[in-house]
Amino acid sequence: MIYKIWMSVVKEFLLLKRDLGGLIILFVMPLVLVIAVTLIQDSTFKAVTDSKLQILLVDNDKGSVSKTVFENLEKSKYFTVVTQIDNKPITEEIAKENVYKGKFQLAIVIPENLSSDLQTKVEQNVEKIVSNLGLTDSTSTAEPQRIIKEKEVKLYFDPAVQMSFKNAVMSSIDKMISQIETKSIYSTFQKQLGEETIDFEQKNFITFKEIIPRINNKEVRPNSVQHNVPAWTLFAIFFIVIPLSINIVKEKSQGTFVRLKTNPVSNLVVIIGKTITYSIICMIQFYMMVAVAVFLFPSIGLPSLNIEGHFLLTSVVALFSGFAAIGFGILLGTIASTQEQSAPFGATSVIILAAIGGVWVPVFAMPKIMQFIAKSSPMNWGLEAFYDVLLRNVSFVEIIPRISLLFLFFIITTSIALFYDKKKRAV
Repeated sequence: MIYKIWMSVVKEFLLLKRDLGGLIILFVMPLVLVIAVTLIQDSTFKAVTDSKLQILLVDNDKGSVSKTVFENLEKSKYFTVVTQIDNKPITEEIAKENVYKGKFQLAIVIPENLSSDLQTKVEQNVEKIVSNLGLTDSTSTAEPQRIIKEKEVKLYFDPAVQMSFKNAVMSSIDKMISQIETKSIYSTFQKQLGEETIDFEQKNFITFKEIIPRINNKEVRPNSVQHNVPAWTLFAIFFIVIPLSINIVKEKSQGTFVRLKTNPVSNLVVIIGKTITYSIICMIQFYMMVAVAVFLFPSIGLPSLNIEGHFLLTSVVALFSGFAAIGFGILLGTIASTQEQSAPFGATSVIILAAIGGVWVPVFAMPKIMQFIAKSSPMNWGLEAFYDVLLRNVSFVEIIPRISLLFLFFIITTSIALFYDKKKRAV
């Protein structure tokens, strides 16, 4: 039995050896893909976090509020304020035109009299509160209050920017304006009650601090490498569906499979041989991707993949992901009649599984119905298992449910393939 399986493995490697071009693509394509995608995403991440974004500021107020907004934006790590273009002050129309043409991503227009009207409105409200508390002379004749209309800070965005960027900027501007209003209220209360009577502390009482998980007393900060390497490794592993299914179709069309059946060799032995052969290929793919991420990435300006203490578990996840891909490839090759059927369908199905599995778009960003569908993708099971190990620092016991699903997928697909082949030959 062992000898038959060994010869089946040898036969599979001989078949692969005949297609050196396809074999090279199978190994080189994933490496090029993971390097290119990681470089793009890492440079995008750095562009957002490290470099400052130029924004246009139209100051129609010329008061304390606009001055505070300008100073806060200048102090920010993310923005550089532009108030002139070609040595001329920016108007709202100029800002709008430049943003809508894509020359700038954002313009902020501060309305006229914002500072004075804000101070007047705050003083009116404070006077009313102080008067109701009986802290002022109620016999004095109160002047009729001037009606202050609400002010509107306009934000112009480049139509090409993402919604997440818009929401983040609007939230930041809203927080800034709220702090200015709060400071004005405190200052007005101090003025009404007398500075010697009461002193308001204006520092933020509630602050936020991100708690970074630590592994072996080292902070683990997720980066583009930790997200991309597992994702595109899975994509590469599942791409063996194409050569595997094509080889099975070749065996059927060239009569190799018929000759195999005339020997005392069961179909199960043949499938075990294919499983061992392509499992070895999957693991070679995985170790090549890891080697590139650990040794090559730092030399091209990318973060190194932190696989310290995770090597064994990630290898287990890669192995069981390979089983799932092999099962799918065997099923596809068994059902397909020609290479023209297996190759396009295999490539398309792998891309679909990657899309719904979270390789391209995170599952949490998908609509609810797609989040539910994503749970049915073996790529999602493998990807989440990789993230559990690399980012969530889980133990082997905790990834058993996910790798069990991958192995169950392999068992089901190969069983269907065996059943289909048996029924077809019985006809």
